[in-house]
Amino acid sequence: MLRLLPWAVIGAAIVYDTFVPPSYTAAPLLASAPLLAAPFYSWPGTLGIGLTAIAAQIGLHVSTGSLGSPRADTETATVLFVTGLAVLVNRIIFTASRRLASARQTAATVQRAVLPLPPRKVAGFEVAARYEPAATEALIGGDLYAVQETPYGVRLLIGDVQGKGLDAVAEVAVAIGAFRVIADTEPSLCAAADSLDRTITRESTRRAGPGPAESFITAVLCEIPPGRRTLRIVNRGHPPPLLLDPDGTVHALQPTHYALPLGTHDLTGDGDANADGGGGGDHTYDTSDTYDLQTQGCLLLLFTDGLTEARDRQGVFYDPARRLAARRFTGPDALLDHLVADVRHHTGQGVTDDLALLALALPSHPRPPRDSTTGAVLRRPRSAASEPRS
Repeated sequence: MLRLLPWAVIGAAIVYDTFVPPSYTAAPLLASAPLLAAPFYSWPGTLGIGLTAIAAQIGLHVSTGSLGSPRADTETATVLFVTGLAVLVNRIIFTASRRLASARQTAATVQRAVLPLPPRKVAGFEVAARYEPAATEALIGGDLYAVQETPYGVRLLIGDVQGKGLDAVAEVAVAIGAFRVIADTEPSLCAAADSLDRTITRESTRRAGPGPAESFITAVLCEIPPGRRTLRIVNRGHPPPLLLDPDGTVHALQPTHYALPLGTHDLTGDGDANADGGGGGDHTYDTSDTYDLQTQGCLLLLFTDGLTEARDRQGVFYDPARRLAARRFTGPDALLDHLVADVRHHTGQGVTDDLALLALALPSHPRPPRDSTTGAVLRRPRSAASEPRS
């Protein structure tokens, strides 16, 4: 439709000039045609529309017998000048577009190198991941995810680094690298989270130099032990995961205790006590929620705030729990494909913040354990001290 607009304007100018008195002119309409073409056509196409407008201007003066008059020469020269200006604008627009496309391609390549897709199967679990960069800029984002089979079960990480650009990429590389090592060596998920916190804090402090380190990472760490009968979650200031039942019921796995993001270890004094599993009083800074696994065929969904902060034209935020309710999916890939398409439909223009998604097909559904006598829900978080150390 927009590519047809310059031709429609030329046609309207001819009709206008034909039926109005000679004191009126369609020259401004004809001059606007090549400018309208500049953003949507190549430079030969823009030049062709400009030459068509010039030919129409000359033809109109021939039809009225005014060709050669000062007014006719002025109007023709005006359309000619604007055509040259439109070709120049066209070149500027397309050069900037190529540079932006190159920057986005470079950013995407770097993102894939730092954040490769996880294998489709990990320890028998089906896994899917998506990374949707922001549509409004070419800066590299700081969203991250990782899935790893460890001696202590399958462990997952999803996080969001504060900020964008090369600093965010450096934070992502540190977080992913540290997670790969720590996940294999720390028996306790809480201790793993605290070790990750200390590593990220230390590296951020080094990069900050003499000034204070201001970067941090919101994150969720999950663990499914080898028996596959429990799901442990440590939430460090991140949007809670969702659990989708086969019948379409959606559960938000809200943390019982809220903790600061990773990279803020220097702001607290209780992380070491938790990690060591002793002393320090009643520490709830770094605790895990533990769920029993029961129902077959559910999906675990982890995501960054690019999902929940996506807005429509009225400013309404995207609500994944409500939008996914009563829907059934054949697997994690189907879930993420639907989610990406639904977010684009909701916003009408793609996401405005980077969006990372990670989904895992669980063999059963985490439910809070219940007291065998009273039936009351027992949703006590297990601190690092209560988790097995060997």
